[in-house]
Amino acid sequence: MGKRTRTLAATGRAQCAVEARWTKADLALLGELKRAEACLPDDAPRALLSVRLSVLTNDTTSPARQELDLRKLALERGCRVVGVASDLNVSATKVPPWKRKELGDWLNNRAPEFDEIHFWKLDRFVRRLTDLSAVIDWCLKYGKNLVSRNDSIDLTTTAGKNMATIIGGIAEIEATNTSTRVASLWDYAKTQNEWLVGKPAYGYETTEGEYGRVALVINPDAYRALHWCREAAMRAQPASARRMAKVLVRAGLCGPGLTTSTLLRRLRNPALMGYRVEEDKNGGVRRSKIVLGSTARPIRVADPIFTEDEFNSLQEALDRRGKKQPTRRPEGATKFLGILICSDCGSNMTVQRNRVKDRCYSYLRCGRCKAGGHGAPNPDEIYGKLVDDVLRVLGDEPVMTREYRQGAEARKEQQRLEQSVTYYMTGLEPGGRFTRTRFIKEQAEKTLDDLMKQLEAFDMESTKDRWVAVHNGKSFRAHWEEGGMEAMAADLLRVGVKCKITRTKVKGVRAPHIHMELMIPKDVRDRLTLKEDDFTEAS
Repeated sequence: MGKRTRTLAATGRAQCAVEARWTKADLALLGELKRAEACLPDDAPRALLSVRLSVLTNDTTSPARQELDLRKLALERGCRVVGVASDLNVSATKVPPWKRKELGDWLNNRAPEFDEIHFWKLDRFVRRLTDLSAVIDWCLKYGKNLVSRNDSIDLTTTAGKNMATIIGGIAEIEATNTSTRVASLWDYAKTQNEWLVGKPAYGYETTEGEYGRVALVINPDAYRALHWCREAAMRAQPASARRMAKVLVRAGLCGPGLTTSTLLRRLRNPALMGYRVEEDKNGGVRRSKIVLGSTARPIRVADPIFTEDEFNSLQEALDRRGKKQPTRRPEGATKFLGILICSDCGSNMTVQRNRVKDRCYSYLRCGRCKAGGHGAPNPDEIYGKLVDDVLRVLGDEPVMTREYRQGAEARKEQQRLEQSVTYYMTGLEPGGRFTRTRFIKEQAEKTLDDLMKQLEAFDMESTKDRWVAVHNGKSFRAHWEEGGMEAMAADLLRVGVKCKITRTKVKGVRAPHIHMELMIPKDVRDRLTLKEDDFTEAS
């Protein structure tokens, strides 16, 4: 049986983290519903159950209860349940159905496996009118139906479509009002010297203060870690941020996931002086800035970890130690990221640029090997060699596009042929309607033979909803010539193609010898099939 865990919100209100909890009574009812479902005919419509919840409170319906209610609904409609897409701790406002982990997989990849989507209530499914409109268009395109347990929604009727649109608009208005209230709370909290909501900066933690209010206090371990980092940065031979992170992790003062960038961001946060801060969105670098109150002075919300003099001297020390890296490229410094990997440690090869005497040097290095595994000094040369190898191996492969084929028409044709065969076979039995004269009997037998040949030649796969691969007339060489390196990199990353870089140090030569090994999955042709994204515009 699952357990419900409790977390204390900043406002002091206890809420339950979402977990599906099944009682003995729930499990007994689930067994009864499954046994009843087993009695349905083989050709019964197939239902996918969508269960979603962001926060579980006393006023919400638990995931287990949602699933049981939806199984009852499916049984009432004569549908067989083929799956349950359970997305818990997911906001319907922020995450549309096609981007949720479980429901998104069903919508994008498993459409042939179900006929209807059942959900408990529309706001459990979507909260934006645009999202609802996109899902309705998808359902109409693929021949699916939406059914709600507590709303009059059924896409097989015009009234049901209109009702879905109206209810979706109401849900969006409710979500907008909630967003407005939350934004108003954050704006108000920024002006107060009390901690009302939000996650405190590193170095502080929340506690219950006077009159039950939430207050910020200094975390002792974080205090020790921050002051040690300041002392290490102020030495005559200052420690690097990488060295600081390793020492803190080894000492147990920070978790094993601490990175250099995270540590530097913590050390540069003016919240360490006890002031309220907000994100500084200018400059393209994650930084925080002090919030000024109505008197144009900083708002103090906690005791300082560093005095202003200590904080400023720390920033000067970090500035002296920091390197002036070249401006970041919007598209990223490394091309074919995730494809080029180190043969020794398996980590990604990334481009690092160093500036020496106004000259910029680029290297492909891995993140785990000592000294970057000697590096690859000419990234563009590596890129060119990779492109040549990929074109040689995969350039002549045809571009196949995945298309959805519905089997409804084929099923009708199969049913017509079977009924016709039965009709003529019955008529040719002794005393049947086709045995009255020899001519009528011969014509009936001839027609029956034709029908049986058509039925034998009938493609049974065409009666199923399925994906088929269709050639669009291009080769991948032409496709990549049109899209450039970016299109090739996206396709190689999608299908799982890797290229191992092996570097052999050459004595007396600065640049090592580079060997490249292209690794292609055996099912690369199936993986290369392009899948149309039905929700691109909606996203």
